[in-house]
Amino acid sequence: MEVNVLNVSGKETGAKVQLPESVFGIEPNDHAIYLDVKQYLANQRQGTHKSKQRNEIAGSTRKLYKQKGTGGARAGSVKSPLFNGGGRVFGPQPRDYSFKLNKKLKSLARKSALSYKAKDNNILVLEDFNFDTIKTKNYIKMEADLNVTDDKTLLVVAGVENNNVYLSSRNLKKTKVISVEQLNTYDVLNAGKLLLTSGALKTLEEALAK
Repeated sequence: MEVNVLNVSGKETGAKVQLPESVFGIEPNDHAIYLDVKQYLANQRQGTHKSKQRNEIAGSTRKLYKQKGTGGARAGSVKSPLFNGGGRVFGPQPRDYSFKLNKKLKSLARKSALSYKAKDNNILVLEDFNFDTIKTKNYIKMEADLNVTDDKTLLVVAGVENNNVYLSSRNLKKTKVISVEQLNTYDVLNAGKLLLTSGALKTLEEALAK
């Protein structure tokens, strides 16, 4: 698939790049996508939820009333789960939600997500660029020139460390700037438009075409 390379003003530079079929033209595997997205969301969970059991509740352990002769059900301490303020039975405990996926499966999931984006013509390739200063309005103007203001966008660049483009986009809700190393299936699918710089496209091809 051949696409035109645009500049930050949304105009064609005259250059064209070929999106490799091995990355952007495969038959998508929906189950691989499901597993990779599930892992990504699971890894976001802190797992610090906690409720108190009856042995952790502060209160007396005195028997409330005698065992027999009251006509009511027998009862122990006020910390019983049956009473208001008592412990909770089988409540949530701290745990780790993360799980492992094979590298080949994760690679397949990302290529499947990229193939969906290419199939729907939602990929734009930009020439490598950087902003001279850190200004959010520069990024807003770029999105307007590219006609993607109303879309949720994901910009993949070769690197975001100390990058003015990344810093200029942080205040915008519907956009996200990441490096090739940070690319994941969830972000690709969550974005309406995928923006790739020429340098990022080359690095991405080398990483996923193996």
